[in-house]
Amino acid sequence: MVGPIPVSSRAASIEYAIRDVVVPATELEAQGHRILKLNIGDPIAYPGLPTPPHMVEAYADALRSGRNGYSPSYGLPELRAALADDEQRKGWPARPEDIYVCHGVTEALQLIFAAVLEEGSKVLAPGPHYPPYMAYPQLYGGETVEYNLHGDDDWRPDFDDIEKKMDQNVRLLVLINPNNPCGTVCGRDDIDRLLGIARAYPNCIVVADEIYDGLDFTGNHVSVASRSNDVPVIALNGVSKVYYAPGWRIGYMALHDPLGRLTLVRDGLERLLRSRLCASTPAQLGYLAGLTGDRTWMQTYSERVKAQRDYCLQRISEIDGLEVQTPGGAFYMFVKLTDPKWQANDKEFVLSLLHEEKVLLVHGSGFSPQRGKGHVRLVYLAELDVLEDAFSRIERFLARHR
Repeated sequence: MVGPIPVSSRAASIEYAIRDVVVPATELEAQGHRILKLNIGDPIAYPGLPTPPHMVEAYADALRSGRNGYSPSYGLPELRAALADDEQRKGWPARPEDIYVCHGVTEALQLIFAAVLEEGSKVLAPGPHYPPYMAYPQLYGGETVEYNLHGDDDWRPDFDDIEKKMDQNVRLLVLINPNNPCGTVCGRDDIDRLLGIARAYPNCIVVADEIYDGLDFTGNHVSVASRSNDVPVIALNGVSKVYYAPGWRIGYMALHDPLGRLTLVRDGLERLLRSRLCASTPAQLGYLAGLTGDRTWMQTYSERVKAQRDYCLQRISEIDGLEVQTPGGAFYMFVKLTDPKWQANDKEFVLSLLHEEKVLLVHGSGFSPQRGKGHVRLVYLAELDVLEDAFSRIERFLARHR
């Protein structure tokens, strides 16, 4: 009998913990169970945080008026100009030609990896981190090396560890700020120290993933590009999180090149961008409306998200078997499992909790096999009554297995 056609090793080895745990949850839903989902960072999946109406209307207007064809490969000129203005407000002289519009930050990362990495190249990224930083570099001949985050100090970067792991093969040094999955917010001093390390390696680019920059509860967040006068920085951002439109899949990369050293990388990125045509034209116009229209709604949304964060912190402090560092931004918390039964079995904890109590979290080892072990990521976007129910179930589960 003829066997199955083989799959490439690069595809077979990819894991994405955030969505992998959805598979058993979907099976339970098909059996009629209601799942309390605290697993995915999709604001639209939770009631009460809709995409702002003026953005939706701009998207719909684009469809109605026939603005539904291909856009320029680098993005609509008016959107690139608005994004440059937005980056300028963050403190650096961005120009429209520095902005490249992509199918979300995930595509931007793939393009950056394709333009920069070769066999033997390294990406130095925080551990724990957003899974694509581990999954994609290998597709382009690169390797991801994790630097440590201090789990007992609000998950701040371990700069000694960064310095120890830097070498001439590190082409991309990543800072996710605010961090996914930990919620860390790095301020000026931390950013300046990171740039100081990168400065000693002339072929290294700092990748600043700032997709959650509008969800900073500390007041300390600053743009990485705004702090650099010499080190090249590629800032990543988009419509998904702060503008509450994740399914539109519009992100961008902004190249800050103060000494003009990214000429060849820019050319490579532009070749790649042209080869894949363009991002969605109507969605770009919807994003443009968000950038140029009223933003007062953002404060109301942020206050709600912060209140839900504070509720989760209170409940976790009352539950034996859980601990957490206070997240300074985004909408995640990285919860430590202190019960001995689960400290080395975070994925088993997640799956058992799902099957027994119908609460869905993400195992911490999915964000870093070593540095995320013994933790779970919790998304605190659900309404308070759902969070209350979920924590009651988690507490009951821990007590039953103690």
